[in-house]
Amino acid sequence: MAGVRRVVPLTLGWVEVPYSMSVHGAADDIRLRQPVPALLVEVDGGWLLIDTGLNPAFVRDAALCRRFHRDTGVEVWLPPGAGDPLEGALERVGLTLDQIDVVAVSHLHSDHAGGLRHFARRGTPVHIQGRELDHGLGTHPAQLEADGIIRVDFDHPAITWQVADGDTEIAPGVTAVRTAGHTPGHQSFIVEMDPTVGGGGYVFAFDAADLQENIDFERAVGGSIGVPPEATIEPIRRLKAIASARGLRLLPGHDPVAWPALTAELADPTADRGPGPDPRSGQRSDPRLPQAGPPGSPG
Repeated sequence: MAGVRRVVPLTLGWVEVPYSMSVHGAADDIRLRQPVPALLVEVDGGWLLIDTGLNPAFVRDAALCRRFHRDTGVEVWLPPGAGDPLEGALERVGLTLDQIDVVAVSHLHSDHAGGLRHFARRGTPVHIQGRELDHGLGTHPAQLEADGIIRVDFDHPAITWQVADGDTEIAPGVTAVRTAGHTPGHQSFIVEMDPTVGGGGYVFAFDAADLQENIDFERAVGGSIGVPPEATIEPIRRLKAIASARGLRLLPGHDPVAWPALTAELADPTADRGPGPDPRSGQRSDPRLPQAGPPGSPG
């Protein structure tokens, strides 16, 4: 095989953020519940994991949750149960951490890098853009925290980093595309299915485009590091051009409609609908618009 055999979207938790964090210039007083995405990709030679979710220690401990999440305006939830979200998701697919052959991380925000600790002593290669790792290891931890990055998630001498400088193929049928802006070394992923399983494929934007409207209307994402928000539009345009040229589906990273729909379409057995809309908020006419009102209690 020359491409990908199977794609399994994982939902490793949920976050609630101001709408303006996903779309620059949107309302600050409207909040949006979003899935925490990850991907399992079966390639020739084994399994690739893209992104690793939240570190549950920083969610379940009230003081740490306040420090790392709520003080930056983010509410967080984990899937039900006391176990580790990533281990639980893999178990429901029939895998263990030891069966993950390659890892890639889109960027180092805490909802994407919180499970990297699992691979620190396994020798599993972890793909990252060099600019992202340099920023993570070269910036004061207090500044990182203010930007939603927790240094302890990834600052480990036993992680086997595979550092890239630009676009690079990380597995058969999977190419990392540098889409810097949201963070200094953010990367998105082209996933091309093998012809024997139907061909086609996807472009996964991750946080280069949180929502479908970032893509459809080329709206800047609300969060960026080191560049003005407008600089996040060009990566969106690049991903759209790649998807159009190759006939692939471009998917946003945190869309509360698009991600569950893809999960259902690909029949992910780890699917969990999460806390759902707050019953006090009411449903807006366009389901892609955020749910107003206070969140429920984080789990």
